[in-house]
Amino acid sequence: MALNALKELQAGDHPPMLVFQVGRNAQLDSLSYQSPIMRRVFMRFPEVLFIHRTHNPRGKILYTFLVDGPGVQPERSLTRIVYFSVPVKENTEGLVQLFHTFKKFNPEWERICTILVDPYFSLLPVLAMEFPSAEILLSAFHVCKFLQGKFYRLALDHSVKKLLLTTLKNTMCSATASNLKKMHTLLSDSVPQDLQPDLHLGWLLDDRIWLAHRWRSKAESISYFQDLEITTRVLSQFFGIELSLERSILSLLGYLKQRMEKDGASDSDLSVSANCIQPEPSAEMAKLQEVEACIQHSLQTICAEPAAQLCLGEFAVVQRSVQLIGSSTDKVNIQILEDMHEVQGSGSCTCHFNQTFSLPCRHILAVLSSRQQVLQPEMLPEQWKPGCRTPPGSVASLANILGSRWNVALDKELVVAFLTGEVRRLLLQCSREEFERRYNTLRELADSWIGPYFQVQV
Repeated sequence: MALNALKELQAGDHPPMLVFQVGRNAQLDSLSYQSPIMRRVFMRFPEVLFIHRTHNPRGKILYTFLVDGPGVQPERSLTRIVYFSVPVKENTEGLVQLFHTFKKFNPEWERICTILVDPYFSLLPVLAMEFPSAEILLSAFHVCKFLQGKFYRLALDHSVKKLLLTTLKNTMCSATASNLKKMHTLLSDSVPQDLQPDLHLGWLLDDRIWLAHRWRSKAESISYFQDLEITTRVLSQFFGIELSLERSILSLLGYLKQRMEKDGASDSDLSVSANCIQPEPSAEMAKLQEVEACIQHSLQTICAEPAAQLCLGEFAVVQRSVQLIGSSTDKVNIQILEDMHEVQGSGSCTCHFNQTFSLPCRHILAVLSSRQQVLQPEMLPEQWKPGCRTPPGSVASLANILGSRWNVALDKELVVAFLTGEVRRLLLQCSREEFERRYNTLRELADSWIGPYFQVQV
Protein backbone atom coordinates (compact mmCIF):
# COMPACT_ATOMS: atom_id res chain seq x y z
CA MET A 1 0.00 0.00 0.00
CA ALA A 2 2.85 2.38 0.82
CA LEU A 3 4.52 1.69 -2.54
CA ASN A 4 1.23 2.35 -4.32
CA ALA A 5 0.98 5.65 -2.45
CA LEU A 6 4.48 6.55 -3.66
CA LYS A 7 3.39 5.88 -7.24
CA GLU A 8 0.33 8.06 -6.72
CA LEU A 9 2.65 10.98 -5.92
CA GLN A 10 3.42 11.12 -9.65
CA ALA A 11 -0.23 11.66 -10.56
CA GLY A 12 -1.64 15.11 -11.42
CA ASP A 13 -0.80 17.96 -13.75
CA HIS A 14 2.54 18.80 -12.09
CA PRO A 15 3.95 15.52 -10.76
CA PRO A 16 7.23 15.43 -8.81
CA MET A 17 10.30 13.70 -10.16
CA LEU A 18 10.49 10.38 -8.36
CA VAL A 19 12.83 7.41 -8.74
CA PHE A 20 12.69 4.46 -6.36
CA GLN A 21 13.95 0.89 -6.16
CA VAL A 22 12.22 -2.04 -4.47
CA GLY A 23 14.20 -4.86 -2.89
CA ARG A 24 13.58 -8.60 -2.76
CA ASN A 25 11.28 -8.30 0.25
CA ALA A 26 8.95 -5.95 -1.70
CA GLN A 27 10.02 -3.04 0.51
CA LEU A 28 11.57 0.24 -0.58
CA ASP A 29 15.37 0.10 -0.95
CA SER A 30 16.19 3.54 -2.35
CA LEU A 31 14.42 6.74 -3.36
CA SER A 32 15.09 10.11 -4.98
CA TYR A 33 12.43 12.84 -4.89
CA GLN A 34 12.07 16.42 -6.11
CA SER A 35 8.83 18.39 -6.33
CA PRO A 36 8.22 21.10 -8.96
CA ILE A 37 8.72 23.82 -6.32
CA MET A 38 12.01 22.24 -5.23
CA ARG A 39 13.10 22.16 -8.86
CA ARG A 40 12.33 25.86 -9.37
CA VAL A 41 14.11 26.82 -6.14
CA PHE A 42 17.30 25.05 -7.21
CA MET A 43 17.13 26.68 -10.66
CA ARG A 44 17.14 30.10 -8.95
CA PHE A 45 19.85 29.38 -6.37
CA PRO A 46 22.21 26.65 -7.61
CA GLU A 47 25.48 28.23 -6.43
CA VAL A 48 25.66 26.92 -2.84
CA LEU A 49 24.35 23.49 -1.82
CA PHE A 50 23.91 22.40 1.81
CA ILE A 51 23.78 18.61 2.42
CA HIS A 52 22.33 17.17 5.62
CA ARG A 53 22.22 13.45 6.48
CA THR A 54 19.58 11.93 8.77
CA HIS A 55 20.11 8.41 10.14
CA ASN A 56 17.35 5.83 10.53
CA PRO A 57 17.42 2.99 13.14
CA ARG A 58 16.99 0.52 10.27
CA GLY A 59 20.34 1.57 8.82
CA LYS A 60 19.08 3.90 6.09
CA ILE A 61 20.30 7.47 5.62
CA LEU A 62 18.23 10.33 4.22
CA TYR A 63 20.18 12.89 2.19
CA THR A 64 18.51 16.31 2.17
CA PHE A 65 19.83 19.02 -0.17
CA LEU A 66 19.08 22.67 0.64
CA VAL A 67 20.07 25.83 -1.20
CA ASP A 68 22.27 28.24 0.76
CA GLY A 69 24.36 31.35 0.36
CA PRO A 70 23.74 35.08 -0.28
CA GLY A 71 20.38 35.92 -1.81
CA VAL A 72 18.60 33.11 0.03
CA GLN A 73 16.67 34.23 3.08
CA PRO A 74 17.96 32.62 6.29
CA GLU A 75 14.40 31.92 7.44
CA ARG A 76 12.06 29.11 6.38
CA SER A 77 14.62 26.38 5.91
CA LEU A 78 11.85 23.98 4.91
CA THR A 79 11.27 26.01 1.74
CA ARG A 80 15.00 25.78 0.91
CA ILE A 81 14.88 21.99 0.53
CA VAL A 82 15.46 21.06 -3.11
CA TYR A 83 16.06 17.28 -3.12
CA PHE A 84 15.53 14.16 -1.01
CA SER A 85 17.33 10.88 -1.55
CA VAL A 86 17.88 7.61 0.31
CA PRO A 87 20.63 5.45 -1.23
CA VAL A 88 20.54 1.65 -1.07
CA LYS A 89 23.73 1.82 0.98
CA GLU A 90 25.99 4.69 1.97
CA ASN A 91 28.92 3.46 -0.08
CA THR A 92 30.62 4.59 -3.28
CA GLU A 93 28.13 2.85 -5.55
CA GLY A 94 25.10 4.12 -3.63
CA LEU A 95 26.29 7.75 -3.59
CA VAL A 96 27.28 7.71 -7.26
CA GLN A 97 23.74 6.64 -8.12
CA LEU A 98 22.30 9.29 -5.77
CA PHE A 99 24.32 12.13 -7.33
CA HIS A 100 23.68 10.92 -10.89
CA THR A 101 19.93 11.04 -10.25
CA PHE A 102 20.24 14.54 -8.78
CA LYS A 103 22.13 15.71 -11.86
CA LYS A 104 19.51 14.19 -14.16
CA PHE A 105 16.79 16.04 -12.25
CA ASN A 106 18.81 19.29 -12.31
CA PRO A 107 20.84 20.08 -15.45
CA GLU A 108 21.96 23.31 -13.70
CA TRP A 109 24.18 21.26 -11.36
CA GLU A 110 27.30 22.54 -13.17
CA ARG A 111 26.61 26.00 -11.68
CA ILE A 112 27.20 24.68 -8.14
CA CYS A 113 30.23 26.53 -6.72
CA THR A 114 30.22 25.38 -3.08
CA ILE A 115 28.92 22.29 -1.29
CA LEU A 116 28.57 22.37 2.52
CA VAL A 117 28.75 19.04 4.38
CA ASP A 118 28.97 17.71 7.95
CA PRO A 119 32.23 16.57 9.62
CA TYR A 120 31.15 12.90 9.55
CA PHE A 121 30.78 12.80 5.75
CA SER A 122 33.47 10.24 4.93
CA LEU A 123 32.99 9.76 1.18
CA LEU A 124 34.30 13.16 0.13
CA PRO A 125 36.23 11.73 -2.88
CA VAL A 126 32.93 10.59 -4.43
CA LEU A 127 31.44 14.05 -3.96
CA ALA A 128 34.54 15.69 -5.44
CA MET A 129 34.49 13.32 -8.41
CA GLU A 130 30.80 13.99 -9.19
CA PHE A 131 31.05 17.78 -8.72
CA PRO A 132 34.59 18.57 -9.91
CA SER A 133 34.06 22.35 -10.22
CA ALA A 134 32.59 22.78 -6.71
CA GLU A 135 34.53 23.57 -3.54
CA ILE A 136 33.60 21.20 -0.70
CA LEU A 137 33.59 22.76 2.76
CA LEU A 138 32.41 21.94 6.26
CA SER A 139 29.24 23.86 7.06
CA ALA A 140 29.26 26.27 10.01
CA PHE A 141 26.01 24.73 11.27
CA HIS A 142 27.42 21.20 11.33
CA VAL A 143 30.68 22.32 12.95
CA CYS A 144 28.64 24.02 15.66
CA LYS A 145 26.53 20.87 16.25
CA PHE A 146 29.72 18.75 16.26
CA LEU A 147 31.34 20.91 18.95
CA GLN A 148 28.14 21.08 20.99
CA GLY A 149 27.97 17.30 21.10
CA LYS A 150 31.62 17.07 22.13
CA PHE A 151 31.17 19.67 24.90
CA TYR A 152 28.24 17.76 26.42
CA ARG A 153 30.36 14.60 26.60
CA LEU A 154 33.43 16.24 28.14
CA ALA A 155 34.03 15.55 31.83
CA LEU A 156 34.31 19.23 32.79
CA ASP A 157 32.86 21.36 35.57
CA HIS A 158 29.33 22.56 34.88
CA SER A 159 30.43 26.21 34.89
CA VAL A 160 33.20 25.53 32.35
CA LYS A 161 30.87 23.55 30.10
CA LYS A 162 28.28 26.34 30.25
CA LEU A 163 30.94 28.91 29.38
CA LEU A 164 32.06 26.86 26.37
CA LEU A 165 28.50 26.47 25.07
CA THR A 166 27.69 30.16 25.52
CA THR A 167 30.92 31.27 23.85
CA LEU A 168 30.35 28.86 20.96
CA LYS A 169 26.84 30.24 20.41
CA ASN A 170 28.11 33.82 20.37
CA THR A 171 30.99 32.91 18.07
CA MET A 172 28.77 31.16 15.54
CA CYS A 173 26.49 34.22 15.38
CA SER A 174 29.45 36.52 14.77
CA ALA A 175 32.14 34.37 13.15
CA THR A 176 34.87 37.02 12.89
CA ALA A 177 38.50 35.95 12.85
CA SER A 178 38.95 37.53 16.28
CA ASN A 179 35.99 35.68 17.85
CA LEU A 180 37.09 32.37 16.35
CA LYS A 181 40.61 32.84 17.68
CA LYS A 182 39.22 33.61 21.16
CA MET A 183 37.12 30.45 21.00
CA HIS A 184 40.19 28.48 19.97
CA THR A 185 42.20 29.91 22.90
CA LEU A 186 39.40 29.20 25.38
CA LEU A 187 39.20 25.56 24.28
CA SER A 188 42.97 25.17 24.37
CA ASP A 189 43.02 26.44 27.97
CA SER A 190 39.88 24.65 29.23
CA VAL A 191 40.10 21.18 27.68
CA PRO A 192 42.82 18.69 28.68
CA GLN A 193 45.44 18.40 25.96
CA ASP A 194 44.87 14.69 25.36
CA LEU A 195 41.20 15.37 24.50
CA GLN A 196 41.83 18.30 22.15
CA PRO A 197 42.49 16.23 18.99
CA ASP A 198 38.88 14.97 19.12
CA LEU A 199 37.63 18.57 18.97
CA HIS A 200 39.47 19.41 15.72
CA LEU A 201 40.35 22.90 16.96
CA GLY A 202 41.97 23.66 13.61
CA TRP A 203 38.50 24.05 12.09
CA LEU A 204 38.03 27.25 14.09
CA LEU A 205 41.06 28.78 12.36
CA ASP A 206 40.23 27.51 8.85
CA ASP A 207 38.99 30.68 7.18
CA ARG A 208 37.65 28.77 4.17
CA ILE A 209 34.89 27.36 6.39
CA TRP A 210 33.83 30.69 7.86
CA LEU A 211 33.98 32.78 4.68
CA ALA A 212 30.95 30.81 3.48
CA HIS A 213 29.06 31.96 6.58
CA ARG A 214 30.61 35.26 7.70
CA TRP A 215 28.69 37.46 5.24
CA ARG A 216 25.55 37.04 7.40
CA SER A 217 24.70 39.66 10.01
CA LYS A 218 24.29 38.60 13.64
CA ALA A 219 20.48 38.62 13.33
CA GLU A 220 20.65 36.61 10.10
CA SER A 221 23.03 34.11 11.71
CA ILE A 222 20.71 33.58 14.67
CA SER A 223 17.76 33.03 12.33
CA TYR A 224 19.87 30.75 10.10
CA PHE A 225 20.90 28.46 12.95
CA GLN A 226 17.43 28.40 14.50
CA ASP A 227 15.72 27.46 11.24
CA LEU A 228 18.25 24.77 10.40
CA GLU A 229 17.82 23.37 13.91
CA ILE A 230 14.06 23.17 13.34
CA THR A 231 14.50 21.60 9.91
CA THR A 232 16.94 18.94 11.09
CA ARG A 233 14.66 18.06 14.02
CA VAL A 234 11.70 17.69 11.66
CA LEU A 235 13.76 15.36 9.47
CA SER A 236 14.81 13.30 12.49
CA GLN A 237 11.28 13.21 13.85
CA PHE A 238 9.85 11.68 10.68
CA PHE A 239 12.79 9.69 9.32
CA GLY A 240 14.75 8.78 12.44
CA ILE A 241 12.12 6.36 13.75
CA GLU A 242 11.63 2.62 13.36
CA LEU A 243 9.07 2.73 10.57
CA SER A 244 9.43 1.26 7.11
CA LEU A 245 11.30 3.50 4.70
CA GLU A 246 8.28 4.19 2.51
CA ARG A 247 6.07 5.13 5.46
CA SER A 248 8.74 7.45 6.88
CA ILE A 249 9.12 9.19 3.53
CA LEU A 250 5.36 9.49 3.00
CA SER A 251 4.90 10.96 6.48
CA LEU A 252 7.72 13.45 5.90
CA LEU A 253 6.44 14.53 2.48
CA GLY A 254 2.90 14.84 3.84
CA TYR A 255 4.09 17.06 6.69
CA LEU A 256 6.15 19.28 4.37
CA LYS A 257 3.21 19.69 2.02
CA GLN A 258 0.97 20.62 4.96
CA ARG A 259 3.49 23.18 6.23
CA MET A 260 3.92 24.69 2.79
CA GLU A 261 0.17 25.08 2.41
CA LYS A 262 -0.25 26.43 5.94
CA ASP A 263 2.54 28.99 5.57
CA GLY A 264 1.55 29.88 2.02
CA ALA A 265 5.18 29.17 1.15
CA SER A 266 6.60 28.88 -2.34
CA ASP A 267 9.93 29.35 -4.01
CA SER A 268 9.22 33.09 -4.32
CA ASP A 269 9.48 33.39 -0.50
CA LEU A 270 13.22 32.80 -0.61
CA SER A 271 14.31 36.11 -2.05
CA VAL A 272 12.05 39.14 -2.16
CA SER A 273 13.29 42.47 -3.48
CA ALA A 274 12.36 45.75 -1.81
CA ASN A 275 10.07 46.73 -4.70
CA CYS A 276 8.24 43.41 -4.79
CA ILE A 277 4.62 43.34 -3.62
CA GLN A 278 3.97 40.63 -1.07
CA PRO A 279 1.29 38.12 -2.11
CA GLU A 280 -2.02 38.15 -0.30
CA PRO A 281 -2.26 35.50 2.41
CA SER A 282 -4.55 32.56 1.79
CA ALA A 283 -7.97 32.43 3.51
CA GLU A 284 -6.68 29.70 5.84
CA MET A 285 -3.57 31.70 6.72
CA ALA A 286 -5.63 34.87 7.30
CA LYS A 287 -7.94 32.94 9.64
CA LEU A 288 -4.96 31.56 11.55
CA GLN A 289 -3.48 35.06 11.94
CA GLU A 290 -6.85 36.35 13.17
CA VAL A 291 -7.08 33.56 15.78
CA GLU A 292 -3.52 34.23 16.99
CA ALA A 293 -4.27 37.95 17.30
CA CYS A 294 -7.38 37.14 19.38
CA ILE A 295 -5.33 34.87 21.66
CA GLN A 296 -2.77 37.63 22.19
CA HIS A 297 -5.57 40.10 22.97
CA SER A 298 -7.19 37.69 25.44
CA LEU A 299 -3.86 37.19 27.22
CA GLN A 300 -3.36 40.93 27.59
CA THR A 301 -6.98 41.44 28.73
CA ILE A 302 -7.39 38.57 31.19
CA CYS A 303 -3.87 38.30 32.64
CA ALA A 304 -2.01 40.63 34.95
CA GLU A 305 0.98 42.27 33.25
CA PRO A 306 3.71 39.87 34.51
CA ALA A 307 1.59 36.83 33.63
CA ALA A 308 0.86 38.25 30.17
CA GLN A 309 4.61 38.72 29.57
CA LEU A 310 5.31 35.09 30.48
CA CYS A 311 2.49 33.68 28.34
CA LEU A 312 3.24 35.89 25.33
CA GLY A 313 6.80 34.56 25.41
CA GLU A 314 5.43 31.02 25.36
CA PHE A 315 3.02 31.86 22.54
CA ALA A 316 5.86 33.28 20.43
CA VAL A 317 7.34 29.76 20.37
CA VAL A 318 3.97 28.33 19.31
CA GLN A 319 3.66 30.75 16.39
CA ARG A 320 7.09 29.73 15.12
CA SER A 321 7.14 25.95 15.31
CA VAL A 322 3.96 24.37 16.64
CA GLN A 323 2.99 20.91 15.54
CA LEU A 324 -0.21 19.21 16.65
CA ILE A 325 0.66 15.51 16.80
CA GLY A 326 -2.49 13.81 18.09
CA SER A 327 -5.72 14.28 19.99
CA SER A 328 -8.64 12.48 21.60
CA THR A 329 -11.89 13.58 23.20
CA ASP A 330 -10.41 15.25 26.28
CA LYS A 331 -6.65 14.99 25.77
CA VAL A 332 -4.33 16.53 23.17
CA ASN A 333 -0.64 15.61 22.78
CA ILE A 334 1.45 18.59 21.73
CA GLN A 335 5.06 18.53 20.56
CA ILE A 336 6.73 21.80 19.56
CA LEU A 337 9.90 20.22 18.18
CA GLU A 338 10.95 19.46 21.75
CA ASP A 339 9.86 17.05 24.50
CA MET A 340 6.32 15.68 24.32
CA HIS A 341 3.78 16.91 26.87
CA GLU A 342 0.16 16.10 27.58
CA VAL A 343 -2.57 18.74 27.75
CA GLN A 344 -5.70 17.84 29.73
CA GLY A 345 -8.70 19.83 28.56
CA SER A 346 -7.28 23.33 28.07
CA GLY A 347 -6.12 24.20 31.55
CA SER A 348 -3.46 21.70 32.61
CA CYS A 349 -0.22 20.50 31.04
CA THR A 350 2.63 18.25 32.15
CA CYS A 351 5.36 20.75 31.19
CA HIS A 352 7.53 22.61 33.72
CA PHE A 353 6.13 26.06 32.88
CA ASN A 354 2.50 25.12 33.57
CA GLN A 355 3.32 23.04 36.64
CA THR A 356 5.39 25.85 38.14
CA PHE A 357 3.34 28.96 37.30
CA SER A 358 -0.16 27.50 36.70
CA LEU A 359 -0.27 29.68 33.59
CA PRO A 360 -1.22 28.73 30.01
CA CYS A 361 2.00 27.32 28.51
CA ARG A 362 2.99 27.06 24.83
CA HIS A 363 1.30 23.66 24.60
CA ILE A 364 -2.05 24.89 25.95
CA LEU A 365 -1.84 27.94 23.69
CA ALA A 366 -1.10 25.63 20.75
CA VAL A 367 -4.30 23.69 21.54
CA LEU A 368 -6.29 26.94 21.65
CA SER A 369 -4.79 28.05 18.35
CA SER A 370 -5.48 24.72 16.63
CA ARG A 371 -9.10 24.80 17.88
CA GLN A 372 -9.48 28.49 16.95
CA GLN A 373 -10.32 29.36 20.55
CA VAL A 374 -9.14 32.09 22.94
CA LEU A 375 -8.14 32.12 26.59
CA GLN A 376 -11.05 32.11 29.04
CA PRO A 377 -11.00 33.65 32.57
CA GLU A 378 -11.67 30.27 34.24
CA MET A 379 -8.39 28.95 32.82
CA LEU A 380 -6.46 31.40 35.02
CA PRO A 381 -5.93 31.25 38.81
CA GLU A 382 -7.19 34.31 40.71
CA GLN A 383 -3.71 35.54 41.64
CA TRP A 384 -2.84 35.97 37.96
CA LYS A 385 -5.89 38.08 37.06
CA PRO A 386 -5.63 41.88 36.77
CA GLY A 387 -6.82 43.81 39.78
CA CYS A 388 -6.10 40.99 42.20
CA ARG A 389 -4.97 42.46 45.52
CA THR A 390 -1.61 41.13 46.61
CA PRO A 391 -0.64 41.08 50.30
CA PRO A 392 2.28 43.26 51.45
CA GLY A 393 5.64 41.86 50.46
CA SER A 394 4.20 39.58 47.77
CA VAL A 395 5.59 39.29 44.26
CA ALA A 396 4.85 42.23 41.98
CA SER A 397 7.37 42.14 39.13
CA LEU A 398 8.29 39.58 36.49
CA ALA A 399 11.76 39.11 37.98
CA ASN A 400 10.32 38.50 41.46
CA ILE A 401 7.77 36.07 40.06
CA LEU A 402 10.43 34.02 38.31
CA GLY A 403 12.50 33.89 41.48
CA SER A 404 9.69 33.20 43.90
CA ARG A 405 8.15 30.37 41.91
CA TRP A 406 11.31 28.25 41.71
CA ASN A 407 10.94 24.94 43.49
CA VAL A 408 13.90 22.54 43.42
CA ALA A 409 11.83 19.55 44.54
CA LEU A 410 9.19 20.19 41.86
CA ASP A 411 11.89 20.62 39.22
CA LYS A 412 13.42 17.24 40.14
CA GLU A 413 10.00 15.60 40.21
CA LEU A 414 9.18 16.88 36.72
CA VAL A 415 12.54 15.71 35.35
CA VAL A 416 12.03 12.24 36.83
CA ALA A 417 8.47 12.10 35.47
CA PHE A 418 9.65 13.09 32.00
CA LEU A 419 12.48 10.56 31.96
CA THR A 420 10.12 7.81 33.15
CA GLY A 421 7.62 8.65 30.41
CA GLU A 422 10.32 8.86 27.75
CA VAL A 423 11.80 5.47 28.71
CA ARG A 424 8.32 3.94 28.68
CA ARG A 425 7.65 5.38 25.22
CA LEU A 426 10.93 4.07 23.82
CA LEU A 427 10.30 0.61 25.22
CA LEU A 428 6.77 0.45 23.80
CA GLN A 429 7.79 1.52 20.30
CA CYS A 430 10.72 -0.83 19.70
CA SER A 431 10.78 -4.39 18.37
CA ARG A 432 10.78 -7.42 20.66
CA GLU A 433 14.53 -7.99 20.22
CA GLU A 434 15.30 -4.31 20.87
CA PHE A 435 12.97 -4.34 23.87
CA GLU A 436 14.88 -7.24 25.44
CA ARG A 437 18.20 -5.48 24.85
CA ARG A 438 17.00 -2.18 26.31
CA TYR A 439 15.26 -3.83 29.26
CA ASN A 440 18.37 -5.86 30.13
CA THR A 441 20.45 -2.68 29.97
CA LEU A 442 18.06 -0.96 32.40
CA ARG A 443 18.18 -4.02 34.63
CA GLU A 444 21.99 -3.89 34.75
CA LEU A 445 21.97 -0.15 35.48
CA ALA A 446 19.49 -0.57 38.31
CA ASP A 447 21.46 -3.46 39.82
CA SER A 448 24.80 -1.62 39.61
CA TRP A 449 23.34 1.57 41.09
CA ILE A 450 21.08 0.24 43.88
CA GLY A 451 22.27 -3.34 44.12
CA PRO A 452 20.79 -6.67 43.05
CA TYR A 453 20.02 -7.48 46.67
CA PHE A 454 17.11 -5.00 46.52
CA GLN A 455 13.97 -5.72 44.56
CA VAL A 456 14.04 -2.88 42.05
CA GLN A 457 11.11 -2.46 39.70
CA VAL A 458 12.24 -1.48 36.20
